[in-house]
Amino acid sequence: MSSDDPNSHGPSGQLRTLGGCWIVYGVIRLIMAVCLFIYSNTATVMFGALLNRVPDPFALMADFHALYAVMIVLSAVCGILGIIAGLALLAENRSSRRLALIAGFLSLSNIPLGTTLGIYTLVVLLPMRAAWQK
Repeated sequence: MSSDDPNSHGPSGQLRTLGGCWIVYGVIRLIMAVCLFIYSNTATVMFGALLNRVPDPFALMADFHALYAVMIVLSAVCGILGIIAGLALLAENRSSRRLALIAGFLSLSNIPLGTTLGIYTLVVLLPMRAAWQK
């Protein structure tokens, strides 16, 4: 690594890179939330096709709709929080560590990108408590 590499100058360059990754991840999650909303009718038909031999298909369909709505909301919240955390990390705000940790925790359920970025964020930002409390 050369001495001009921004990641070699300490945590500031590393946090800028992490902020950029969170912005990209946030945009991907918002696109996913929009796609989940647009294709909700298709998902309902596909899930309904599995309920041929179930004794009470209406209860399962209601549960499916509730879980599907939770997934849309979770995806949108993770996307918005990821973009805000990324922008805060790029600006090196005091609240950026807390926002990124919350975004990292919420993104752990999204395999593989969210899990990878969430674990990396938790590993990098959890030990930095002393550095951020100056």
